[in-house]
Amino acid sequence: MQNTNENFSFKKYAWAQFKKNKIALVSLYLLLALVIIALFAPYIANDRPLYAVYEGNTLYPAFASDTRTDSIYNAEGNFLQVLQYDITDWRQLDLTSVVWTPIPYSPGSMDRYNRDYAAPSGKQRFKNSEGKIIDIPSKFRHKLGTDGIGRDLASGLIHGTRISLMVGLVSMGIASLIGIILGALAGFFGDTKLKMPRIKYWLTLFGFFMGLFYGFGQRKYILSEAFSEGIGDGMIAMLISVGVVIGITMLFRMLSKAIQFEWLNKEVSVPMDTFVSRGIELLNSIPRLLLIITITAVVERSIWIVMIIIGITGWTGIARFTRAEFLRIRSLEFVQAAESLGYSSIRTIFKHALPNALAPVFVSIAFGIASAILIESGLSFLGIGVPDDIVTWGSLLNLGRQNLEAWWLIIYPGMAIFITITIYNMIAEASRDALDPRLKS
Repeated sequence: MQNTNENFSFKKYAWAQFKKNKIALVSLYLLLALVIIALFAPYIANDRPLYAVYEGNTLYPAFASDTRTDSIYNAEGNFLQVLQYDITDWRQLDLTSVVWTPIPYSPGSMDRYNRDYAAPSGKQRFKNSEGKIIDIPSKFRHKLGTDGIGRDLASGLIHGTRISLMVGLVSMGIASLIGIILGALAGFFGDTKLKMPRIKYWLTLFGFFMGLFYGFGQRKYILSEAFSEGIGDGMIAMLISVGVVIGITMLFRMLSKAIQFEWLNKEVSVPMDTFVSRGIELLNSIPRLLLIITITAVVERSIWIVMIIIGITGWTGIARFTRAEFLRIRSLEFVQAAESLGYSSIRTIFKHALPNALAPVFVSIAFGIASAILIESGLSFLGIGVPDDIVTWGSLLNLGRQNLEAWWLIIYPGMAIFITITIYNMIAEASRDALDPRLKS
């Protein structure tokens, strides 16, 4: 008869514990719904129809690029007009057949007939294909109202979901990468385990700080302009900066081999744990929101720069959890066995120790995503960092602040932020209970 411990699966056990929390399980399903909304936002809220037949031509405008143009011919083959998808008002065309998105408005499209804060239950107007101003048909009604220039609130909320989830995932992805690596190095090596020649240690530190200066300090305007052009250009510029840091650091490390003095080549301990711990304390001593506001106020306004700033200021909690787990794990038998077999420190850290140290880190990441969404909403509300042409939940709240009588611009975005933050917090708390090693026994 097999031992019950052999059939034990901690993943299955943790999932079973998680499912016992019904609120967390509902929160997980709601999060999946938000992810689906974010992925399919262009097909849920769009001022271009999903399918249309115009003058005998079958079109799929919502699936086409903004720059697409189509030449329209009638049944006799005579040229009628050129449709440029991004500027065509599809509601004014005499379409033979049409299938609209559930919300037939894009977040940036302005309805001039329903400007000045059209209320959800108030009177709304519509210009039909004959040019007459009539009461708005139900399928074109702004069901959650509009802002001061006629932008649909429901469309803004749908597309704002994509921005909020993306901010949470990207920023915490950056924070996780930094925090896990630094925490693992600090916990595994401590202050005495990592050794190198004194001159190599000094020149590595000097080269690293020189690399930061030339890679990021001297290239800050280049990075800002690159991210303002797009995420592709921004990531290329970021990779170049990282390459500059690595290149300069490695150059100084190689220079250390040319210096042959006995005292300078004596091996010394690298206080990795002290470096990381003091870095955590330094960042935690500065109010995070104040630091983020200060940085975003002086750089180019870009949603990607906001994500990066939130990420590089939010790694400390993840690093502390990872460090604590590695301090526990490094003395366990399987880690000592890996070292006895001659495995490199990097292999021991990332292949053997790290997979067993991630459980509490996942909980910290879940809480961090909620915090990142809240910070981005706060920055958007203050009009800092995020460009004006990007609709976010925070920017919608800011519109409500400008006109307190437009209650729908306060209630609905506020509910979206509250529900999303609560969802992540419920999932994080349930994950913490399910992944707590003490419950395994």
